[in-house]
Amino acid sequence: MTSYGKFAYLYDQLMQDIPYEKWLEITARYKQKYQVRGSRLLDIACGTGELSCRFAMEDYDVTGIDLSEDMLAVAKEKSDAEGLKIPYFQQNMAELEGLGQFDLITIFCDSLNYLSNEQEVIKTFEGVASHLEDNGLFLFDVHSEYKMEEIFKNQTFTYIEDDICYIWNCFEGEYPFSVEHELTFFVKDNQLKERYERVEEFHFQRTYSINQYKKWLEQTGFEALHILGDLEDKAVTGHTERILFIAKKK
Repeated sequence: MTSYGKFAYLYDQLMQDIPYEKWLEITARYKQKYQVRGSRLLDIACGTGELSCRFAMEDYDVTGIDLSEDMLAVAKEKSDAEGLKIPYFQQNMAELEGLGQFDLITIFCDSLNYLSNEQEVIKTFEGVASHLEDNGLFLFDVHSEYKMEEIFKNQTFTYIEDDICYIWNCFEGEYPFSVEHELTFFVKDNQLKERYERVEEFHFQRTYSINQYKKWLEQTGFEALHILGDLEDKAVTGHTERILFIAKKK
């Protein structure tokens, strides 16, 4: 699984278009729809804690986990600044243990796609099941096969601002519907105004068919309740980029 390094400290600046409010709204709506009474929420792959903090501000009892020590350092600084008492733990999502029981568990922002193989996805679902109360909800989103093949593969993306820019190259991965991301950042040195630091990151993502995700959910004790296209109340189409699953523990 990929772990963010220096990118952790650039993440919020570069990812300002992330749909945090959509995830909040969907979680609240389906929590009410399925009458989930408790508000204990495990935010898996919490990253810089932006969504964890927003959940906490909406009166969820939040715990965050992430593989990256750097991401967690940013998350703790952020929640402390907001006066939020959110416990964070460094764990691999495929090796969840000792976190207690939760009413809701989320893996948002296509974080599940960073798992390198099928067995890791299954182990993640098993770990989620073991930490979720009966009738609790599990919500996660993934990249579609269409996005991996038509949006990412063999494409280059760029971002240019005065203090930071990047070149993001995407290459076809070794496995079906997998992509290797090669990112090069140039970040202005705050003390030496004309100097830029070069930062390189390499990330791998892989996705699977909807039927495969449903099969693994059923295999690990879940019922897939809803499958949403692009975080909207609409069916998945051949051009959907992000697929969101809402599942209930049986």
